[in-house]
Amino acid sequence: MGELRRTPLYARHAALGAKFVPFAGFELPVQYSSILEEHRAVRERMGLFDVSHMGEILVSGPESVDFLERLATQYVARLEVGRAAYGFFLNEQGGILDDVLLYRLNDEEFLVVANAANTEKVYRWLKEHALGGPQVLDISDRIGLIALQGPRAASFLSQLAEPSVDDLRPFRFRENVTVAGVPVLLVSRTGYTGEDGFELFVDAEAAAELWDALLERGREYGLVPCGLGARDTLRFEAGLPLYGQELAETITPLEANLERFVRWEKPVDFVGKAALLRQKEQGISRLLVGLRMEDRGIPRTGYAVFAGEALVGRVTSGTIAPTLGGAYAMAYVDAAYSREGTRLDVDLRGRRARAVVVPLPFYRRSG
Repeated sequence: MGELRRTPLYARHAALGAKFVPFAGFELPVQYSSILEEHRAVRERMGLFDVSHMGEILVSGPESVDFLERLATQYVARLEVGRAAYGFFLNEQGGILDDVLLYRLNDEEFLVVANAANTEKVYRWLKEHALGGPQVLDISDRIGLIALQGPRAASFLSQLAEPSVDDLRPFRFRENVTVAGVPVLLVSRTGYTGEDGFELFVDAEAAAELWDALLERGREYGLVPCGLGARDTLRFEAGLPLYGQELAETITPLEANLERFVRWEKPVDFVGKAALLRQKEQGISRLLVGLRMEDRGIPRTGYAVFAGEALVGRVTSGTIAPTLGGAYAMAYVDAAYSREGTRLDVDLRGRRARAVVVPLPFYRRSG
């Protein structure tokens, strides 16, 4: 594996007594107190996450719109300055190279936020397709990224940000904001927890100062630091896919039930579009579904899913859902068994446990 990398906030996590795990080549905090306590803090109050392991790639130049239009499933030309859009980079077979957020900084400049495990791959892929056109620059090492998530996040941040971010709607952002006296490059109303919240891009050298200020001022609001464990249970309840589990180069957005992020109507043929169209015409053989366990037991990644004696799928993610109670899973199953209400069995290490297909997401915040 090689030596694990550390984010600019590693020393802060260690001082807070965090437990660390390897993830995507980084040594990252998995929890501080307990995963359950951190999960509940985000659902009920606020949590603070270090997501500085994510990749940031700048694409700039007069050809940047046309360039990204040919590579991304987002409708890049219609993306307004100050807005972000979720979508995919695909291979020629329609498989997902990565799920990314595109931020339009100005008419000729975009920020691509990639998954940590895929940053180098996406950077190389963009460079290979640029062919002397737009400039492609990996700035990941320069950036610290902190996520403030939870129902109190907006009211809390509104007291600290100058200029105000009160008017930011989901998937909007503002550049050059001062937060608690710390210059922040970009504040985006995005996140990966199913709750309201913000992501703050800051110069790596200022990340620790911002982290300290947010934790100190947020204490009276119930703000707590949160690790990868809670981040995973939160995103799971919200039905948000994780690359390497629900998403991969051998999985298409259609199979992942994410066709809504493929902008068919744009006039430019993007990489992988032809393959997706063929798949639509031929029929999709497997689909990502939600499962609620009816028998006791926790489904885990890789567990087999059966209909009678027929193997019809495998679990991609599974756990106890803290907000809902009970065990749930996401799984790819044969399309014939994907209908809501279908009864299936999950093999829990040799013991069959009943489950039922239910809609995703499992949890949806009110308001």
